[in-house]
Amino acid sequence: MLEEILRSGFEELGLPLDERALARYRLFADMLVETNKVMNLTAITEEADVARLHFLDSAALLSLVPFEGKRVIDVGTGAGFPGLALKIALPELSLVLLDSLDKRIGFLRETCRALDFDDVACIHARAEEIPAGCRAAYDIAVSRAVARLNLLCELCLPYVKKGGLFLAMKSRDHADELSEAKHAIALLGGGVEAEKDYRIPGTEIVHSVICIRKIADTPPKYPRRWAQIKKQPL
Repeated sequence: MLEEILRSGFEELGLPLDERALARYRLFADMLVETNKVMNLTAITEEADVARLHFLDSAALLSLVPFEGKRVIDVGTGAGFPGLALKIALPELSLVLLDSLDKRIGFLRETCRALDFDDVACIHARAEEIPAGCRAAYDIAVSRAVARLNLLCELCLPYVKKGGLFLAMKSRDHADELSEAKHAIALLGGGVEAEKDYRIPGTEIVHSVICIRKIADTPPKYPRRWAQIKKQPL
């Protein structure tokens, strides 16, 4: 079932999908569901839902923004979404997976080994505590985290190099969040370039990607400590 859903979904998105990628998605799904029995990785465990709500939702980014030849960081990746699902669809992708929970990073390292991705860096760190060499180092930062956009921008834009993109995956109903975040976006060196809606193949669910272009360097004092970010959002 998973393979059939992915084949038709990738076709609908206008994306290529070979047998190696299908096998990797299968292995990723199996490891996700099995590990989820002992670790809280996802509330989505039915095979069809994993295929659509995790894999196709993530892969849809490839139909909206060019990722070829880009250095990408997935901030707050959780169980590897969207980052690892993007890597399977585009194996040449240069990818860093960042998460604050060591158990999740352990799962991702094990999964990357099983998928034969020895070039993916899985980093255990809080997003606001930028690891050495990661500030302004990426062409694209992506996040499917559930934090409000103004908070996400402070966490993610510092990772993006000037001229690069921050892609925030949101629900279609994000107008209030975007309005609330405009001051933060400008202060952090960004500018909203586009809001792109997409429908997850095989569903009636429409999600959005807010594309924020890095047009100036983020001031060195950002990001602040998480307690301050939450208490006094930009």
